[in-house]
Amino acid sequence: MQPVRRGDVGPAVAEIRSIVRSLGFLTQPDPPGGLAVFDSSLEHAVRAFQQHRGLLVDGMVGSGTYRVLRDARWKLGDRMLTYQVSMPMTGDDVLALQERLLELGYDAGRPDALFGPQTELALRGFQRDYGMTSDGICGPSTLRALRQLAPKVRGGRPVLLREQERVRNAGPRLRGKRIVIDPGHGWNQPGATVGSVCEADLMWDLARRLEGRMVATGMEALLSRNERSCPDDATRARFANDARADLFLSLHVDKNSSPLAQGIASFHFGTGTGTSSTVGEALAGFIQRELTVRTGMLNCSAHPKTWEILRLTRMPAVRVEVGYLTNPGDRARLLDPGFRDVVAEGLLIAVKRLYLLGENDQPTGTFTFSDLLRRELTAPV
Repeated sequence: MQPVRRGDVGPAVAEIRSIVRSLGFLTQPDPPGGLAVFDSSLEHAVRAFQQHRGLLVDGMVGSGTYRVLRDARWKLGDRMLTYQVSMPMTGDDVLALQERLLELGYDAGRPDALFGPQTELALRGFQRDYGMTSDGICGPSTLRALRQLAPKVRGGRPVLLREQERVRNAGPRLRGKRIVIDPGHGWNQPGATVGSVCEADLMWDLARRLEGRMVATGMEALLSRNERSCPDDATRARFANDARADLFLSLHVDKNSSPLAQGIASFHFGTGTGTSSTVGEALAGFIQRELTVRTGMLNCSAHPKTWEILRLTRMPAVRVEVGYLTNPGDRARLLDPGFRDVVAEGLLIAVKRLYLLGENDQPTGTFTFSDLLRRELTAPV
């Protein structure tokens, strides 16, 4: 959909005003005359909603913000929930169901507000154990059972524990681990562009440098696209899920209207209200530390987001913004092949630190590719 923004009028604006008002983000009255206008008050409300939901805060309603707005209207109990293969149900009610099942010990996977096969399996398990018809449908009787147990079981962060345990069980060696490298944009969508330099080409080159280093350590590195394609985020996530990847790394550079904007930032799945990919958050932290120390670039920190590429991947996923192409200093670094080698090494070392779990580690920025290869060759099988 075309983004709806300040100054627009029409039915789409009326729907957005209605949803944002029902969610409590818009308190100002509608403009006089009955005409639905995207005015400054609505833009402010949209920005507040985007910030609250871990979205890109731009004050416009594009396809991503519109999806989350529509999903936010649903509360658990508003409708029957079930797995639909062709068009899976999404919404805050699905998110509430997933979190409830997780608290009760049923593995519904990452709470991503998408009613998929894993959520159905967890729901059937709960129904069976509670003596109900195990049909995978969250209707009135299932909802009553969930609410009856509400005071008895709460918290524990089971997703955190499962993610951590998978990393622990995987062991410290990189050999055999499967990672999907996702070069941002591609082909007819160049991404951030300054002159003849574009994000898609730079990130393709960085991805190939990282791929070579990972393969050298015995990892299985898969690229989410080729040079002549640009799949959407849902397709990239599906590729990683089908490959049963252990980790997902999405590589990007940023742009800004101000040439002063600069630095490296990383993003992991998280709602900002407690639900988070804990391993993704840890990996994003390692990436920030390694890259900023190795490059001397500004540390713009790691942040939780609900972007599709982070929400739909079933494994820990991190999106890295390796500088601003619109900043002269960052751009000069990015154009240097030696700098891209440094970034590729830093990313690989960050992955290794994740699996080391703090054991036999070295100070940030001192671990080298040669050190890593030596460890991989001498480590017990």
